[in-house]
Amino acid sequence: MSKRVIISGGGTGGHIYPAIAIANALKEIEPGIEILFVGALGKMEMEKVPRAGYEIIGLPIVGIKREISLDNLAFPFKLTNSLWKARSVIKNFRPDVAVGVGGFASGPLLMIASLLGIPTLIQEQNSYAGITNKLLAKRASKICVAYPGMEAFFPKEKVRLFGNPVRSDIVDVASKRQEALDYFGFQDGRKTLFVMGGSLGAKSINESINAGIANLVESGYQVLWQTGKGFISTAQATVSGLKSTSAKAFEFIYEMDLAYAAADVVVSRAGALSVSELCLAIKPSILVPFPFASEDHQTKNAMNLVQQDAAIFIKDSNAAEELIPAALSLLEDQKRQDVLKSNIQKLAKPTAAYDIAAEVLKLVK
Repeated sequence: MSKRVIISGGGTGGHIYPAIAIANALKEIEPGIEILFVGALGKMEMEKVPRAGYEIIGLPIVGIKREISLDNLAFPFKLTNSLWKARSVIKNFRPDVAVGVGGFASGPLLMIASLLGIPTLIQEQNSYAGITNKLLAKRASKICVAYPGMEAFFPKEKVRLFGNPVRSDIVDVASKRQEALDYFGFQDGRKTLFVMGGSLGAKSINESINAGIANLVESGYQVLWQTGKGFISTAQATVSGLKSTSAKAFEFIYEMDLAYAAADVVVSRAGALSVSELCLAIKPSILVPFPFASEDHQTKNAMNLVQQDAAIFIKDSNAAEELIPAALSLLEDQKRQDVLKSNIQKLAKPTAAYDIAAEVLKLVK
């Protein structure tokens, strides 16, 4: 009888893509394995997971808003409903193991799985543990982490340090350089800045690039710009006004391996997935952490690199003044790029997805 695994969580690409990477690794190790995803209705996993070839079921769970909101009154009812639906999903699918990657849906699903005696594994992407994972840790069988020192949040005997699972096509992007330049319509021999604000976009980064992109292009650089949904029309209007093929704006880039391959320098938020991908792609990076992430974990992720001289840090509130000058300075300075590349490469963990998948399979009774 084939092994069955439920993977739950989502809300952002930083949760979804590690989950898909674990699923893909499980499929490679155990080709006959059955995998079901559980996400939150209305969140981006409901689109991204089927696109990756997996079935997903949505729970009506939502997060609690930090500000006073009438929406919070509905939270207890949606949580109760989600717990009942999670129980029904587990009873029907009968998983051998349940995996939680963070995000709204992982809470109800892993809580019910553990109460039903199903082994559970948590994958914590950040250097500061999220509330949901801290609550689930007490009943989890194993906890896979990306950063050292996570025993501060979790029982030491359960913790395994493997790094963050990322898509395997990001390994050795250097070999795809020409393919990437051709794909995006860029010239060889010119430095390219890749700007990404995560799957949902980044206001400070987008506004800074929008104000300074003409300067970048006039300085002889190419700009590949992923804006997210909310800023794409503004970005496209700005890019079309440049009357140059040296700048391209996209709402979302699915071909991330080619985006990294084209890039000489990257501007990014400091979500756990982005940081892990930058380490694996070996890219000199300017990190602008999202300051309102829970427990300010993006700043902690960024500082983990900065302390090892593996990235440049710019505070979100300073982006308007500092981001374009910093990007121009780094693009011009090949020696600085080489130092950042050498140091960030030391932090890469290319086998993380397979290490976590192997740990999942060990839990099958």
